Amino acid sequence: MKITEIEVHEITLEYEDWIAYQLNHFYGPTKRTVYVAHTDDGLIGLGEGHDSEPEEVIDQYVGTNPFEWIGDETSLALGTAMYDLMGKAAGVPAYKLFGQKVRSWVPVGSWTVSTHPDRMAEAVREYSAQGYTWMKYHLSPFENVIDQTEAMQEVAPEGFRIHYDFTMHGTDDHMPELLDKLEQFPVAGCFEDPLPPGDMQGYIELRKRSRLPVVLHHFPTNATYEVFMKPADAYMLGHQLIGESVRRAGLFAADNSPFMLQNVGGNITRAMTAHMMAAFPSANFHFVSTTETWKDDVVEERLEPVNGFVRVPEAPGLGVTLDWDELERLKRLELPPQGKWIIRSRFKNGARMYNIADPQDSIFMVRPDRRRGMVPMRYDAPISTDYWDDDGTDAYREMFARIEREGVVLEK
Repeated sequence: MKITEIEVHEITLEYEDWIAYQLNHFYGPTKRTVYVAHTDDGLIGLGEGHDSEPEEVIDQYVGTNPFEWIGDETSLALGTAMYDLMGKAAGVPAYKLFGQKVRSWVPVGSWTVSTHPDRMAEAVREYSAQGYTWMKYHLSPFENVIDQTEAMQEVAPEGFRIHYDFTMHGTDDHMPELLDKLEQFPVAGCFEDPLPPGDMQGYIELRKRSRLPVVLHHFPTNATYEVFMKPADAYMLGHQLIGESVRRAGLFAADNSPFMLQNVGGNITRAMTAHMMAAFPSANFHFVSTTETWKDDVVEERLEPVNGFVRVPEAPGLGVTLDWDELERLKRLELPPQGKWIIRSRFKNGARMYNIADPQDSIFMVRPDRRRGMVPMRYDAPISTDYWDDDGTDAYREMFARIEREGVVLEK
């Protein structure tokens, strides 16, 4: 069996209506690349990724046997297509290529962005109704996390939990004090990356103090030696290459450490992630794929949660089927771009702050400290924010120009 061709399809995806407003402001329309790998005996393997792989990378796969890519460390997207082909060729679900099945149902979490407390509450209502029991989001100092948590707590069903991602700190908060406050809420579930990634001693001390799990995503030595220092209760591998994930899974199992995968994508990616976590012994923490934020997909199957778990497919390969008509529709789909906009913030003392947000630089929304000249901020500051889009007024144009000159505008 040889790979004869790999089709590359760039698609555009719409967000679910209820969450489109905030996601478009953060990121603009979502684009993905879908790979369809063909073999000389008529099999088709599916993979997907955020960006298109260079032609020289794709060419490495053409003319090879998919089984040459066991433990692939070249491309997560194309490696996914190889495992789909291998499973179909052998007539087994993909998880059997990673080892014996540990679990038939894999824990999965939902995801959103930091936004106004009312919209955070809406996200909890939507996701809990869909069968999720976890929701992750990156905190932003443009919103008060206590206000958000109070709003989410008010609507959260019993057992629903929030996964707070601090994106490696970056604010003036005293983190032990802030975590103490959040722990008082039953809806609070776990804390990801609350400290800079190299502060292992800080993590060790914080873990001793925290009543809720501390999750470590960014590692100073790539999830190797630091794991044995016990800095966290659970670990995350984000968009790790398949072979690297296999090795880390062995390390986590040897240390009896729970971990999760975070691989963003549609149901192709969700299926691949579920297969991997089905066979990794200690992969018992909820994985994240953000699949739930997209209105459409290029495969017929939908891996929907039941009480916070998705069923691992048992069909050969990934267990998903390409919808050719939908693939062609999403290739033709054109959505208007999201331009820059003004983040308009108000403090409880009446002061106002204005900044420019750019979907091409979305990290600013969660780590504004990385922008030169930005004022120090806190997650627990008495602040609320709205999105000021270009409304064609002189006031908007004048404020936009002023921010460009001054970098950040503060007014009494």
